[in-house]
Amino acid sequence: MRNIKLTIQYDGSRYHGWQKQKDNPTIQGLLEDVLKRMTGEMIRLIGSGRTDAGVHAAAQTANFHTMSNISLSGIQKGINSMLPDDIAVIAAEEIDDDFHALKDAVCKRYSYHIVSSPVRLPLWEGRAWVINQPIDADAVRQALAFLTGEHDFSAFKASGCSAKTSIRRIFSVDFKQISIEFPPAGGIHYIFTIAASGFLRYMVRNIVGVLVMIGTGKIRPDEMKRIISSKDRSMAGPTAPPQGLYLEEVTY
Repeated sequence: MRNIKLTIQYDGSRYHGWQKQKDNPTIQGLLEDVLKRMTGEMIRLIGSGRTDAGVHAAAQTANFHTMSNISLSGIQKGINSMLPDDIAVIAAEEIDDDFHALKDAVCKRYSYHIVSSPVRLPLWEGRAWVINQPIDADAVRQALAFLTGEHDFSAFKASGCSAKTSIRRIFSVDFKQISIEFPPAGGIHYIFTIAASGFLRYMVRNIVGVLVMIGTGKIRPDEMKRIISSKDRSMAGPTAPPQGLYLEEVTY
């Protein structure tokens, strides 16, 4: 029995998230179907965590066990030959039998892209949250200081979250203006980056919703502290849309 670790990149626009569903296309579901066709086995693919509908991944990780003797390069090439163009395995490696993509993860890093523009930007509509107001980046950075460390993040937890605890440790956060030559932003492009021990359902998107409220002057930066302390979802802001969110890296 072999344990194979995959690193997967995908554009989540057309999918109902990572986790397999009976009636909707998902990343996990498509990959398991492909692996079954390749190996002739009923494959259970274990992901590092869920990504929601419309969310993207630069480097999602997953593992599966198989009796197949297909080479690693054959596994990668074979999977990619049967996947749609918006999903790809960018690395495959054989790993210790007890490796578990979800349980062994110690840090996950996400980024969220925001573009400030007075007009619609077709190249970014499915890749970022395009807003028509300028953002005060300094105000946003002031609020970031309240996020780092271990806290109860119930105020940023979506209903239906099945996590046993709402306590998470945020290792680092950053918010900066970036310059990208292509595709042209056509406005001011910002990227929010967050690394943590784990995330609650919609946690990053709910944090971004508050950061945009702060950056557009609707609330003060120090309101972030009050929101976290409240542990009340109704005290926080709107949920940012999924298309700006990217799973960047999983660390083991």
